[in-house]
Amino acid sequence: MRGVWIATVLNIDWPSKPGLPTEQQKSEYIRILEKDKAMGINAVFVQVRPSGDAFYPSQYDPWSEYLTGKQGQAPQPYYDPLKFMIEEAHKRGMEFHAWINPYRMVFDVTRSSIAANHVTKMHPEWFVRYGKQLIFNPGLPETIDFLVGVVKDIVHRYDIDGIHLDDYFYPYPTSQHFNDDAAYQKYGHGLSLADWRRSNCDSAIKKVHNAILELKPMVKFGVSPFGIYQNKTQDSGGSDTRGSTNYHDLYADILLWLKEGWIDYVAPQLYWKIGKTGQDFRILLDWWANHTYGRDLYIGQAVYHADERDVSGWSDTKELPNEIQFIRQYPDKVQGSIFFSNKSFNSNPNGFVDSLKNNYYRKPALIPPMLWIDKNPPKAPEIWAINGRLPQIQGALDELSQREIVNKYVLYTGRTIQELGNHPEQIIVGDNRGSVFGFNLNYSNIPAGSKKFYVSVTSVDRENNESSESNIIRFEQRSDGSWQGFVGY
Repeated sequence: MRGVWIATVLNIDWPSKPGLPTEQQKSEYIRILEKDKAMGINAVFVQVRPSGDAFYPSQYDPWSEYLTGKQGQAPQPYYDPLKFMIEEAHKRGMEFHAWINPYRMVFDVTRSSIAANHVTKMHPEWFVRYGKQLIFNPGLPETIDFLVGVVKDIVHRYDIDGIHLDDYFYPYPTSQHFNDDAAYQKYGHGLSLADWRRSNCDSAIKKVHNAILELKPMVKFGVSPFGIYQNKTQDSGGSDTRGSTNYHDLYADILLWLKEGWIDYVAPQLYWKIGKTGQDFRILLDWWANHTYGRDLYIGQAVYHADERDVSGWSDTKELPNEIQFIRQYPDKVQGSIFFSNKSFNSNPNGFVDSLKNNYYRKPALIPPMLWIDKNPPKAPEIWAINGRLPQIQGALDELSQREIVNKYVLYTGRTIQELGNHPEQIIVGDNRGSVFGFNLNYSNIPAGSKKFYVSVTSVDRENNESSESNIIRFEQRSDGSWQGFVGY
């Protein structure tokens, strides 16, 4: 997983400002994807419901003010941004995860535009005013039902790869009291306040999981929590850290959700530096790597800190690359990274974009499959060679015998047969609906200094299951510099 969060709240990442014409919104988004793809990014997590408003036509939430400038106002000329964003991501071989905020319904009551049909106007009794925000009261069954309805609507109507929730469950604590007293009196049933609040979040996660499973079981469901679950001082199984926690402060029992299989992945926000006292990136990475209960783990990395010149200690040019190196020390336990947030790549902070392009993400990568969702690989393709100055590979699948829908093909090269399959050289978007696919090799794909090399191809389905290798083709360089391919070896 090489993901990036694209935040829409306050127009952090996209669109650059509210109310832009449709074509400008589209072109900005395409530019983001093109830059991300060039860096090696293979998945985008786009905030499609930032604050009780939607970047798509919805029966639950009005159009977002961050899209059009006024909540409830549709884009002009009209289009469906979510459908457009999904299609453009898939064209480039990227997964698209729809990121929604579960409980934050008004970001700032003093500034936000609120449409007449917004749920806070229709059901004010469902909300708690906390600071400048209006937040769903998670203790009311109606709010959970509303959230599940939002998720079911997205999953049913859109070709997404995943539903993604962020860290905003119960709000981060301040000196203000979160006034859910009446709901606790009515629904607490003898539980402590903390246990009752955790049970409310548990119910929401379980019901969202069940709804997705019922509608489209291939859609992934994951959460990006705050980076600390519990401190060791609070529980012997916690991390050797200090600070706020999911379990005690946000009432999010992430480990229960992993144990029960209610979420497919967890992406903790490890936004602290390596070696930071009380919140050491390395300590938290190791803790999460050993507490996933067989689900996938993506590490949230703070590229935005490197982009903020006033954040102490983040001027170290090696911080983010070193984090990637630590992550790669857990090849069987950590499945990748997600970066917050996209706009921070624009300044190439500390040369990090160059590091990704030229080093860490130089070769493309396949997102690991989730075998509990689907473990059936597609059929291997058959390939043949087209000779020329630079070699070309073409291939096809036997459509009649193909049961798994293929959406990518992966090219492997090697100086020896044994090297094949180690690292993808190219990944192209394709399908098995009677079409022939093709790879145009370039000098960067040919092992340096080789006069002879080998090529194979695999097919990959929507759930990232990879086929066995195709037949192998051997290429040998002629005296005039062109290449000749031979089937077999």
